[in-house]
Amino acid sequence: MSPTWRLRLVAILAIGASLPLAAATHWGHPALWALPLLVILVAAANILRISITIARMLVTFTMTEGVLAGAFLLAPGWWIVPATCLGLFPALLRQRSSPLKVFYNLAQYFLTGTLAAYTAVHLHGGVVACAAAMAIWWMTDQVMSAIPLSIMGRQSLRAMIFEDAGVYAVHAAGTTSVGLLASWLMVHAPFGLLGLLVPVFLLWVAFDEQTSKSAEARLFAELARGQEQAVTHSVDISARVVLTAAARVLGGADVELVVLEHEGPVVYTGDESGQTQRRPDPHAFDQPWALRALGARGVLVGSEEGRPFCSAVIGKHDRPLAVMIARRAEGSSSFGRREVALVKVLVGQAKSWLSVADLAAARDRAMARAHAADQAARSLGDLGADTAPALDMLRESATRLARLASTGSNDAVREIVEELHAVERAVASLLGAIALAADPALRELDATPSAPVRREGEWTTTGLLPGTAKPDGVAPGIRLPEAAQPDNEQTQSVR
Repeated sequence: MSPTWRLRLVAILAIGASLPLAAATHWGHPALWALPLLVILVAAANILRISITIARMLVTFTMTEGVLAGAFLLAPGWWIVPATCLGLFPALLRQRSSPLKVFYNLAQYFLTGTLAAYTAVHLHGGVVACAAAMAIWWMTDQVMSAIPLSIMGRQSLRAMIFEDAGVYAVHAAGTTSVGLLASWLMVHAPFGLLGLLVPVFLLWVAFDEQTSKSAEARLFAELARGQEQAVTHSVDISARVVLTAAARVLGGADVELVVLEHEGPVVYTGDESGQTQRRPDPHAFDQPWALRALGARGVLVGSEEGRPFCSAVIGKHDRPLAVMIARRAEGSSSFGRREVALVKVLVGQAKSWLSVADLAAARDRAMARAHAADQAARSLGDLGADTAPALDMLRESATRLARLASTGSNDAVREIVEELHAVERAVASLLGAIALAADPALRELDATPSAPVRREGEWTTTGLLPGTAKPDGVAPGIRLPEAAQPDNEQTQSVR
């Protein structure tokens, strides 16, 4: 059985178990204005809620317990149950909750309210009965809230029940006390409620502001931690840091970030663990959620296939730097105004980071192109220096070959062959210089390519070649016969 059907089954069983208790609890004797007033107060308490993200848990605080405590004290009865469900329904719709979440939460309130009403009625009302009813209400609500977390997260039900039980118990006790005080003032000193509203409102505002600043501080702490661990400031590093920070401050959501990089759209995916994946996708901006985010103004929240999502555009809508979406598990709480405020802060920070990183990447690309141009210029300079001797030798050989061809001497063929060998060496040197210019890495194998030189003692009809010593008394341009060639040993013996 799938997790969603398991949740539906739990909700149906909760409603079925509540029906016998509802039949055994009388309606009560509320005033005519009591039921619509309770509906309004429950709706306001669930809309003006305060949520705190702890790891993957979204802890939500409301004044619902205080409102119900006052109702059980003033007029105990089963009438409180339908009024509570009616007040919860518009709050769930405003939060854009999935149908499964709406059905489960209504079943949860139906069960907890019925148990609390049954306890208060059968204990004959009063402060003690109200306290006992709220204790039953809190324990049942704690178990019912842990069931979806256990099923969807595949965690132990016992661990989910007691993980945040202390925080909820303190909050429930405080709001119940406020509700009892407000009920007592309503009966004995109605004008005292005016004095109670102001401190309660200020307390709520202060707590809301404190949690907002705390959430923003955690966000910047996550961003700073990611930047400290980064070696370089690039688009890739900035995108991964933003993605991980978003996943952690948004309650362990799965985050997807589409960044428009130099080579095209790139998709980053990851969660609060810090493990991110990167893949190029030229059609990433054509996804339905990305088009929906680009068409919206500001941060967009909602539910898709039972999963709450929160999406935003980083940069301008007509020229976006990136598009981000965070998704929670199916059946989880939807993203509230506090998460929306955090996403706005994150988008502003990510915009500056990605812009700076994009400029840095553009600077790196420009420096790389300049370096490549400098290397090409150096290679051309080296090519010119390396090929100059070979080209000079080829030019000289061409001139000599032309003269040899016009002499008609008997030794011309042999000398032409020798000159052609010199041309061969010059061509080989020229090709080697060109190869070194094409692949500079080859210079490590042969850092000093030798220039072509003529062998010692090479003679042609055009005279002595460069680099050879001229014998004494021989004028250039004259080919001596072999018998007339100077012999150093014979000269020395004559002397």
